[in-house]
Amino acid sequence: MAEVHPFKGWRYDISQVGSLAEVTAPPYDVIGPQAQKELYEQHPCNVVRVILNRDEPGDESTVARYQRAANFLKHWQSDGILMKEREDAFYVYHQEFNWEGTHYLRKGFLGRLKIEEFGNGKVYPHEQTMSGPKADRLALTKACKMNLSPIFGLYPDNHAAVQTPLEQVVAGQTPLEVTDADDVIHRFWPVTDPTVLNQVRSALNEKPIFIADGHHRYETASNYRNELRTAGKIDENKHPANFVLMMFVGMSDPGLAILPTHRLVSGFPSMNTNDVRDALSNHFEVEEIESENAATDIWEMMQADGGQDIFGFGTPEDGKWIFAQVTDNSPMQTIAPDQSDAWRQLGVSLLHKMVIEHLLKKKYPHSEPICKYVHLLDEVNSTMSEKSCQLVALVAPAQIEDVEEVSLKFEKMPAKSTFFYPKLLSGLVFNPLE
Repeated sequence: MAEVHPFKGWRYDISQVGSLAEVTAPPYDVIGPQAQKELYEQHPCNVVRVILNRDEPGDESTVARYQRAANFLKHWQSDGILMKEREDAFYVYHQEFNWEGTHYLRKGFLGRLKIEEFGNGKVYPHEQTMSGPKADRLALTKACKMNLSPIFGLYPDNHAAVQTPLEQVVAGQTPLEVTDADDVIHRFWPVTDPTVLNQVRSALNEKPIFIADGHHRYETASNYRNELRTAGKIDENKHPANFVLMMFVGMSDPGLAILPTHRLVSGFPSMNTNDVRDALSNHFEVEEIESENAATDIWEMMQADGGQDIFGFGTPEDGKWIFAQVTDNSPMQTIAPDQSDAWRQLGVSLLHKMVIEHLLKKKYPHSEPICKYVHLLDEVNSTMSEKSCQLVALVAPAQIEDVEEVSLKFEKMPAKSTFFYPKLLSGLVFNPLE
């Protein structure tokens, strides 16, 4: 079973830093150079100094910034900027936000998950990882000996049996609260009642955990634990390095949204709607959509249908849009023979394997297609106006049930199959590893 525990986290002392909003930050992998600079200037104790420490003049190697991050952390602990929870706690975490006119309230909690090797337990990934980010995060973990940002995990919970006891405790209590730059409201409550903690752990008993976001951080935590084991520094299963900080959200939570990631495809010769229609003709039913807001109209049609086999294709050359539905996906058997039917039926799989890499590549054999990823229809429409790519593709995101089915087979989805919004803040609580 997946083993989940409360823990004594390290948190910012609000009386020392003034406002939690001043010291928290987005995850390191979405912080660009300008945002990093702004976060540095925002507060001398902003968590960016730890999760994404910058290079400084005089650094003799890249290792310097990891050690500098660890020094910040140690000074904040010794100076009382950070305080340690007196009792084991789960940390209830709500995120309230709007997306394309729809209001969401996502509820979950932060705790420690016992690390398992993929394939040997109840923890399931769904994305590929890269060696570079894992090496970076491992160097930081070794220096700081702390989980600095949570992984996002999902579990099946049709009746909210896990989250409900926590919600009952925090009802009416004043939360710690942050409104971020995207107007997402983050609310946070420590819960230390032993009866409730045990009730939550019991309700999670035997449930699988699916990693929604943070695959690199999970594998980094596993690599760190394994290095300590090899060095003989972990002599019992309760050592903190056997665990990793995770946000747990029920798959049936009404505020859980997997949002779309549309594709802007370059690397093809200039093409128009007729070219795309011709390439798709034997495998798709195609309809041209003629309206001033064609992208919005097609996306609404896709949302109403809810299927994985429908797409919107825009061609910037002539500014036209077509709505396309798969009528024959038989090529997927040949071009993705090692994947399951569930994987082959995903919208992102059909788009990349059958449309881009097979049908369009057959029409344009010397092309080298490259995708840029965007989330908003405004970004799609801007690209159409600027004519900065050859093809725009609206694609439905994989759904929760798709993530579960594919993950249970230990298959990895194509890149950018899921977009869980909003990201989890870094700096709400840290998990010590020693």
